[in-house]
Amino acid sequence: MGYGAVYSRAALGVAAPSVQVEVRLSGGLPTFQVTGAAEGALRDLRDRVHSALSAVGHPFPQGRITVNLAPADLPKRGARFDLPVALALLQAQGVGVAPAPNCEFLGELSLDGALRPVAGALPALEAAAEAGRVLVLPEGNGAEAGLFPAPQGRLAPSLGAVLAWMKGTAPLPRPVPSEAPPPKIFPTLSRVQGQVLAKRALALAAVGGHNLLMVGPPGSGKTLIAESLPGLLPPLSDETAREVAMIQSLSRRGGLRHRPHRPFRAPHHSISQAALIGGTAEALPGEVSLAHGGVLFLDELPEFSRAALEALREPLEAGEVVVARARHRARYPARFQLLAAMNPCPAAVDCQSGAPCQCPPGAAARYRARLSGALLDRIDLFVSLAPVPLTLLGRAPALAQGNVGVPSARMVSRAQERAQARQGCLNAQLPPERTVRACAPTEPALALLTSVGTTLGLSARGFHRTLRLARSIADLAGEPAVEVPAVQEALAFRPRFSDAAPC
Repeated sequence: MGYGAVYSRAALGVAAPSVQVEVRLSGGLPTFQVTGAAEGALRDLRDRVHSALSAVGHPFPQGRITVNLAPADLPKRGARFDLPVALALLQAQGVGVAPAPNCEFLGELSLDGALRPVAGALPALEAAAEAGRVLVLPEGNGAEAGLFPAPQGRLAPSLGAVLAWMKGTAPLPRPVPSEAPPPKIFPTLSRVQGQVLAKRALALAAVGGHNLLMVGPPGSGKTLIAESLPGLLPPLSDETAREVAMIQSLSRRGGLRHRPHRPFRAPHHSISQAALIGGTAEALPGEVSLAHGGVLFLDELPEFSRAALEALREPLEAGEVVVARARHRARYPARFQLLAAMNPCPAAVDCQSGAPCQCPPGAAARYRARLSGALLDRIDLFVSLAPVPLTLLGRAPALAQGNVGVPSARMVSRAQERAQARQGCLNAQLPPERTVRACAPTEPALALLTSVGTTLGLSARGFHRTLRLARSIADLAGEPAVEVPAVQEALAFRPRFSDAAPC
């Protein structure tokens, strides 16, 4: 009889709780049993470990083998526990050197004993460093492990290399700091012809982190404008870049090579609620979490399922998503900017320019009714786009009208710096209890917002969102206080459909 125990890390959202891998050898008929909420690829663990041990010259033990992954109520998935199970098995046989108590191991074994990269290595490395332990990772996760300082990590190409390191006969290298990412060229607003009002709305969205809805016929430039938003935003902060990298680490198997840029996610309108918000049996991150720190662009907004759109309301407010399953809960950050686009009616005809509406009676109203008032109340900017004149399309982009006076990325960055110095966050992230004090409206401006807001029937959320947008307008202009013109412009951008499709 023999016993071995090795520490590892599970994956539960962006957290990586500690797992103790225990192996007990006993007499009896040859059996191999895994206990402790084992799922998925863990069922094939025996064959991979058997072949890998044989490849490095260690026979697979006979008799009854019991593998326990503790704590038992913590779900475990994937092949990330192959390496710790193999080491615990050798320890139970009395082969090699027992792992030090301050070491943890993570990795999938191939049949020849090589280590394959695993998903979620970066959260595990961060958790191990906080616990003061050394985490041994597959060499394929080396670039990911070098994104941020990780002095406690070690990289191993194979099971044999890990055994040699434990015996003190060969070292394991530390993660090498990754190279600076190649510059990413984002589209600019200069390629969009005309649409001055939409460009102004996009700049304000960039300044304060506000949500934006564009309504216009096909070909009016909605997608081009949305794709230009990342180019107006400053680079990710270190903290946000770390969160983005940890989320992306859960979705890739060692494929994260450089410090992440601002995400831009544009899922198709046929996406399911679980894929958008996060879910499946493994509670993986959805598009709203993959867009954390960046932009989530939903084109053809009314074509998304009603359930998926309504599920956006909580992350838009809280900035995070909790994916609950029967036996576990996973928490993911989801602070993103929502950009949405839609046609004025199902026939996608610009009725404002005089074209006759081709929709059946009531079709336009039903089309707009797919968007609930609660969802629209969480959108700060609404802009209606008209078709671009054909005479303007014949000009070179550099000479196109509508680019003069559009705020640049530097102007947006300075406006964001004013907000950060004043309140420590972007204007759209202000909590309600701090909004009035941080936005500093003058008495006439506050009186105007109260009067017009009462007439328009603004909710408390809409009132605060309009005031935050007015603060972004003032920041872009360099004004210390929110004056009446800023409030007037913010009210003009409030979401509504009265001028979107009169048909």
